Formats: sequence, structure tokens, C-alpha cells
Amino acid sequence: MNARLKLIFPEQYVREPIIAKMVREFNVEPNIRRASVEEHFGWIILELGGDARDIERCIAWLTERGIDVEQLNDVIES
Repeated sequence: MNARLKLIFPEQYVREPIIAKMVREFNVEPNIRRASVEEHFGWIILELGGDARDIERCIAWLTERGIDVEQLNDVIES
């Protein structure tokens, strides 16, 4: 399963390895399509692959940390 997402990072997470933590914690595969990271703000558009349950847990984990998660389209089955 794949989901296409836009993640918007508040300042406190710009310098943290959130994507690396996400991969280790939830066994998901990110494919970064676009990104913009500045000193006080950042966003990433990515395709997130993996088990549907792991992707859902990952999205909840990101949201709990104050990272805005926007689903850019319906979930893409693969």
C-alpha cells in the first residue's frame, strides 16, 4: 500500500531526523518527491509505502508530534 502525503514541520522538528525515526519505528518506506527546508519551517511531499496498518500508525505518530499531515490523494494500492 502507498499513500501520498505532505508533511509540514514546525520549527522544533526541522533539525530532527523525523523521517529516519519513522522508518525505524513503523517499517515504512518513504519516497521523497519534493521538499523545502528552511531554518524555521519545512515541508516534504512523499509517497509512503508499507503495510496499511503501519502507515496509519505512522500518520498518527506524526500528528501526535504536531507535524501537519495532509493526504494529497486517496491511498494508492500497490
